[in-house]
Amino acid sequence: MNVALSPDDLARACADAMWKEDDASQGLGMKIVEIRPGQAVMSMTVLPHMVNGQRIAHGGFIFLLADSTFAFACNSHNQRAVAAQCDITFIRPGKLGDVLVATAREISRSGRSGIYDVRVTSGDVVIAEFRGHSRTIAGTWLPAADVETR
Repeated sequence: MNVALSPDDLARACADAMWKEDDASQGLGMKIVEIRPGQAVMSMTVLPHMVNGQRIAHGGFIFLLADSTFAFACNSHNQRAVAAQCDITFIRPGKLGDVLVATAREISRSGRSGIYDVRVTSGDVVIAEFRGHSRTIAGTWLPAADVETR
């Protein structure tokens, strides 16, 4: 049975399927705020176990939030995608208790490759800028035979 999904509904269904298997993002208390085709917004609160010896958010946790948000954006088209390369620039420190919000947007998608930019903020303060390059792999999040986009 084919179900006609809008691009937004397809992106959300892919995110729901991916979220069920994403122990890392769930385990760190991340939340999906918004999903659209090629876009994702996620949040995470900086908890005590996430601060380093400087008493600021460890860069690895900021990277992880950006990377997870990138993953949800590049997997929103019902094609499985993985990171091929990523980099991050830290601009300001995150602090204990900050709610970090990562916003990913698709810059380019062609063939098996994609480029996505992710901005991590705390309120109006930009914490980091991340760029991820994706590569599609075999498989889909939803059975292709069951999904038809309108």
